[in-house]
Amino acid sequence: MPYPYVLLSAAVSLDGYLDDTTAERLLLSSPADFDRVDEVRASVDAILIGAGTIRADNPRLLVNSADRRHARVAAGKPEYPLKVTVSGSGDLDPAAHFWHTGGDKVVYTTDRGARRAEALGIAADVVPLGPDLDWRRLLEHLHDERGVRRLMVEGGGTIHTQLLQQGLADEVQLVLAPLFVGDPDAPRLFGPGAYQGGRLRLTETRRIEDVVLMRYEPTAPGTGPLPSAADRHWLALACELAAQCPPSDTAFSVGAVIVAADGTELARGHSREAGDPVVHAEEAALAKLDPADPRLATATVYSSLEPCARRASRPKPCARLILDAGVRRVVTAWREPDTFVTAADGNGLLTAEGVDVVVLPEYAERARVANLHLSG
Repeated sequence: MPYPYVLLSAAVSLDGYLDDTTAERLLLSSPADFDRVDEVRASVDAILIGAGTIRADNPRLLVNSADRRHARVAAGKPEYPLKVTVSGSGDLDPAAHFWHTGGDKVVYTTDRGARRAEALGIAADVVPLGPDLDWRRLLEHLHDERGVRRLMVEGGGTIHTQLLQQGLADEVQLVLAPLFVGDPDAPRLFGPGAYQGGRLRLTETRRIEDVVLMRYEPTAPGTGPLPSAADRHWLALACELAAQCPPSDTAFSVGAVIVAADGTELARGHSREAGDPVVHAEEAALAKLDPADPRLATATVYSSLEPCARRASRPKPCARLILDAGVRRVVTAWREPDTFVTAADGNGLLTAEGVDVVVLPEYAERARVANLHLSG
């Protein structure tokens, strides 16, 4: 199921703390950065914080700029983004500012927590997720039932850790403040084992007064049949590569990327690459690698179109090439239509051989763009 784009936002000290242990909230951002955060809030559909952050900071979580609120209304959006919190226990303070400022609110909780929250009279929609909190169900509900396409997560550290750990964070916006906390009892941004999949990709650095904004995106593929945020990034790249294909009236334009388990790009390719009129995208990418490369066994192949199961131009179809390379996971966007091969089922061939095949149909339209000439 499609999820919202999930943006984690936080500010930390030079030694990695979110706050100190005093009763007063430690202000880590500069005035200009607070304004930047306000701008980001105004750009999203929903803002999420944990119940612990409500208890500790009692935030209002508003878009403070009147101009930005007016711009939201002019664009047909609510004046304020949806405010979201998560609480396993449902132990929430009905008098907190969170419930009595801004626009609509929703609480995601467990079945037990929902009974407690409703008994407290919390001024919000209460959505039980079952016996335990389930982030994938939460994100699906936000996307499908509340129309949330961009979600900003402002904490706390436990929630940031869980979303990153489960491969559900599309972006991290981290502000580094020029001070030290130095208290081992103070809260940190990420808990133990927050990210176990290699390096993140730095996409931007920006000085804002005396703080530095750094933006990162995850690179490590998901594992098994569950998609991750990094899977979406790599599949989007595969779809972009399809646009580099020389057009053909007798074959699809396809892009492919092969990515190691730690997020290292191993190879990329596209149909009809390097003047070869019949080479396929996955074939072109695999040809750039040593067949004995041990990273292939845990790599993921991203292809804008389902790998072919039958072809006339070469002895082996791409699904067989992937199997022969030892790759055990494939992510694709678009099931092959009957344009050239009837009832093609490369995904079925791969699945029958034990490969985890993940289909992200929300990217199918991007994959079709490079092939619009075939439908006209």
